[in-house]
Amino acid sequence: MLKITPNPNTVKHVPAAHGGIFSIKNPDEKIVDFSSNVNPLGCHPNVKKYLKNHLNQIHVYPDSESTRLRSNLKWFTGINTSQILIGNGATEIIYNFCSTFVNKKSKVLIPCPTFSEYEKAVNFFGGKTITFRTLNLKIDFQKFLKKIPTKGIVFICNPNNPTGEILSKKEMEEIVKIAEKKSTLVFVDETFIELVPDSNPSLVKSLKSYQNLFILRSFTKSFGLAGLRIGYGLGSKNIIEILQRVKIPWNVNYIAQTAASAALCYSDFLEKSRKNIKKENLFLMNSLSKIEWLSCFSSSTNFILIKTKINSKLLQKKLLKKNILVRDCSTFCGLDENYIRIAVKNRIQNKLLIKELGEIKW
Repeated sequence: MLKITPNPNTVKHVPAAHGGIFSIKNPDEKIVDFSSNVNPLGCHPNVKKYLKNHLNQIHVYPDSESTRLRSNLKWFTGINTSQILIGNGATEIIYNFCSTFVNKKSKVLIPCPTFSEYEKAVNFFGGKTITFRTLNLKIDFQKFLKKIPTKGIVFICNPNNPTGEILSKKEMEEIVKIAEKKSTLVFVDETFIELVPDSNPSLVKSLKSYQNLFILRSFTKSFGLAGLRIGYGLGSKNIIEILQRVKIPWNVNYIAQTAASAALCYSDFLEKSRKNIKKENLFLMNSLSKIEWLSCFSSSTNFILIKTKINSKLLQKKLLKKNILVRDCSTFCGLDENYIRIAVKNRIQNKLLIKELGEIKW
């Protein structure tokens, strides 16, 4: 028998659990998906129309450098194209970043609960993860700062998934400054920041001041292009140049590049999205507060973390019978089977969720 010897890190690697309609067996089109945190308005309708006019180009290899999209992102972000990296979704960029900057000596600080792919990617490439457990990073902020390693990496999601907590720009810059003094890189995930109605603590304008800062963005959440897999990173010329060498050729397909460029043309759609999220978030929080067996965490964006007295897996099953899918959060580091996460959706769908939750007995 042929003996196959894979990389040891590959043997130990267990893929992360995620939400979405394909996270369950035999998904039905009737299911209302509250488990994935995509813009409740979806993508701008004109993006779909624009794509129809460009289908005759699908036989052509895509631009491996995503030149046009990077140029459009320069206009959108104010950052030079030499400081912009395009990826096949945000997750590809996370893994490429770790493959480039993580090794066996790397100490990587990650607050949790948070997006699980940071820790998965760090472990995959042999790094040493330092998990900082907190459900309120603002309260534990000074303790967190003291944990920043020397010559390591800090991952931080702002606003944070799944808690919805958001740190101020001042707090975020304090993390970057302390890390800079310790020769440590800071990876800031801002994939939800464009869906925050009341503040914008983005560090994009701070990039010129810090050589150790890398920012992750995505077209998945804000622009509703989850099915096309496209994200981007912003950083110093040095960081981006290295990451450009690591990415595989033609990593982003033509349709995804075209859709992302079109979406940027309708970026005013984001303001409409934020207003809708603010209104529906308030409706959900007020309605959920009347259900005695659960409590909600205040959220700055388009999803809400809920602590429940009902087992999260059991609750998910009960709601699936009603064609509603919520995110079981027991797979998040730092959480257990007393937590679920719901996305903010439209009023009709949100009312349906509240109705079905209200009818559940415990």
